[in-house]
Formats: sequence, structure tokens, C-alpha cells
Amino acid sequence: MNSAFSNIYDDKIRANAYATLEFPGTYYLAYRDLPAIIREHVQGRKALDFGCGTGRSTRFLRELNLDVVGVDIAQHMLARARELDPVGDYRLVSDGNLGSLAQDSYDLVLSVFTFDNIPTMKRKVALFQSLKHLLNGGGRIVNLVSSPAIYVNEWASFSTKAFSENRTAKSGDGVRIVMLDVEDQRPVEDILWMDEDYHEVYRRAGLVPVATHRPLAKPSEPYSWVSETTIAPWVIYVLGHGEYTRFWPARDTD
Repeated sequence: MNSAFSNIYDDKIRANAYATLEFPGTYYLAYRDLPAIIREHVQGRKALDFGCGTGRSTRFLRELNLDVVGVDIAQHMLARARELDPVGDYRLVSDGNLGSLAQDSYDLVLSVFTFDNIPTMKRKVALFQSLKHLLNGGGRIVNLVSSPAIYVNEWASFSTKAFSENRTAKSGDGVRIVMLDVEDQRPVEDILWMDEDYHEVYRRAGLVPVATHRPLAKPSEPYSWVSETTIAPWVIYVLGHGEYTRFWPARDTD
């Protein structure tokens, strides 16, 4: 979302590849628990999908009977989202500027994988501050990100074995990973960010984690798991305004 940062997702080939991607393999675990998490923590139906891409998460939220707007900075992604979902509400936000959205009005802001691609503490904090201002008093941000472990293991849907440099990466460093469920096999370039550094981002943005989930796969699920049953590939943070959540203990369900 930084204009000086190369947005590898504003690319027609990647957009076409992502448009066919739903919830296979490791991605299934990212979305599996979201309905229950949203039911537990969110009151109301007004939702924002921040970094909606080709609309996978936006359509997912609408299936949960939420009134959802999808926003992204990548025009190619949004074009495919509108083709796939003509009735959906998809909006371009230039350089992540959320000023066109009504403040204090959303019950839920969902961000799936978006912050994997946003560099620097300063930029992350600024965006979370903007997202916080969009929430109503009891609203929640659900921030789903890649676990640092995803970049140093093999998975049903990803491979990192070609990138030994990932093992020495620190928060803020670039890391690479190959998606196995799409035709476009060019490595995806992400920004590694550790759990303790996300907590610092949230503190600076005036947000409090009220729950943290690290979903593990079950052997009975119909996928050929690789590392997923013992190592969580994703982290799901549920965040609220500090003043509304200071008495809530953060629950870690890993």
C-alpha cells in the first residue's frame, strides 16, 4: 500500500490466476474458522473487506449475510472481482486512502493476507489507525496474516524450499513463496512480520487484540496435508478499540 513499494498484485496475469482461486488446501484453514469467529465477536452486518483482491473474501462475507464493501488498490484485481460478482460493491482506494469511507460506521473490517504485503511499522500503524476510525464503537477488525512459519516449511498449497534465505529473515524483510494451486508459478514476495511486532503495531494504532487464533488442520479433513496438522500457517487476530477492550483478556486458541 506504500506508493514506493512495488505492488506485485496489480498485475493482469496474477489477477486472472487469483480469480480462479477459492479455498483449496492450506487456504481452507484460513477461512474455516472465520464464520465462528465473526459470530462470536461481531455484532451488526456492515462489513468492509480491506484488500479484497478479486473478491474471494467479499463474496465469503456476503454468504455470511453481511452487507459488505470490498476495497483494493489493484485495478486488475478489482476488474476481475466485478466480472465475477456484478452485484458486488468493489471500490478502488488510491494508495490505501480510506477517506472516502464513512467513519465510525463498520461493525467488521476483515483483512485477509493484505498486511503480508505492507512494509514498515509506520505504514502498518497508519493503516490500522485509518481502519480503527472506520469502526463503530463495538466494531472489530479481523486481521488474518501469514504465520512466520509459512515461509520456512512446505504446505499443501505452498512451497518455500527454493528460498533458503527466508530462514534468516527478520521482521520487515522480504520473503518469497510459491503458490501451488494456481497456474502462475512466479514467486510471491511478502514482508515477514513477527507476532511481537504485530502486537506493537496494534498498540501504536490504539487497538487491542481480544483473541488470537492459529488454525491447525485435522487429519480427517479431505486434503493432503503436509505441515498443517502440527504447524499453523495462519494467524488470525481479532482487534477492538482499546477503550472498549481493556478489560478483555486476549484469548489464544492455538
